[in-house]
Amino acid sequence: MNRAELADFLRRGRARLEPSDVGLAPGARRRTPGLRREEVASLAGMSVDYYTRLEQSRGPRPSRQMLAALARALRLTDDERDHLFHLTGEEPPRRDTSSAHVRPGLLLVLDRLYDSPAQVVTDCGEVLAQNALAKALVGDASARPPRERNLTRRFFLDPTARALFPPEDLPRHAHDHVAALRAVAAARPDDPVPAALAAELRAASEEFARLWDEHEVSLRRPATKRFLHPVVGLLELDCGVLLSHEAHHHLVIHTARPGTASHEKLQLLRVVGLQDMTPHPTPTHP
Repeated sequence: MNRAELADFLRRGRARLEPSDVGLAPGARRRTPGLRREEVASLAGMSVDYYTRLEQSRGPRPSRQMLAALARALRLTDDERDHLFHLTGEEPPRRDTSSAHVRPGLLLVLDRLYDSPAQVVTDCGEVLAQNALAKALVGDASARPPRERNLTRRFFLDPTARALFPPEDLPRHAHDHVAALRAVAAARPDDPVPAALAAELRAASEEFARLWDEHEVSLRRPATKRFLHPVVGLLELDCGVLLSHEAHHHLVIHTARPGTASHEKLQLLRVVGLQDMTPHPTPTHP
C-alpha cells in the first residue's frame, strides 16, 4: 500500500470538487478550494478521524467497501477508481459484473433530485448512494455495516426492514425480491455475487427458500409502492426505475402525485428530514 500516493490522490480529489458538485449547499465562504474533510467523510459513510488519517499517510489499509465509498464520494471516473484500488494494493472490481462504483454522471442526477426520494441500487439490491430525502424515507444505508445495505438480505433477515411497508403488501415485496434475484443470477451465471446471495438466503430464510423454489422470474420495473413512515405516516408513491446496463445499476426514484395527501407528506418529510428517524447503529470501519 502506497500511503503517500494515496494521501496525495485523496487530497487532490477533494480539492477539485465544489459543494454543488455533490449536492451540498455552498455554506460560508471557504478559505481553501474544494470540499472539507468532514464533507468527504460524511459522503463516504466514515468517521472524520479515519478519513483524516488516510490524508495524512497514517491510516490503515481501507477495505474494498471503503474504497468503493471513497470513489463515490470523490466522484471518480472508472479509471480513477481503478487507480485508487491499485494504490492500496487491491485489484479493481471487474467491469463485466455488478460494480459498487457509481458513475459521476449518475451521482449528479441523484444530487439534483432534491424533492424526490432517490437511490442508486445494484440489480442484486445493494444500496450504493442515496439523496437526503431517500435517507429520510427509508433510513441511511451508509450508517449500516456493509452487509446490511442489501435490500433483499435485509427484507428476509432483518424484521425492522419490513416495518417500512404495510403488512398486506409484504407478500408482494417478497415475491418481487426473489424473482428479481433469480433473473439476475440466470443472466450472469459467471458472476458469483447473485449466486452467493441466493445460497445464503436459501439457507437462512424458509420463506426465501420456498419462493425461490417457485422459480418466478421478473426484473424490477416501475410500480406504485406504499411506505409507512414513523413521522408522516402512510405514503403512496410512484416508483420509477432508470437503468444503467453497463454497470448493472438502477436509479430508483419515488414521486408523489401533486394534490394528493402523499405529496403533502413528502413535502413535510423534506422539512423533517432525518430529525425524527429511528437511530441507526454507528457505522463500523476497517
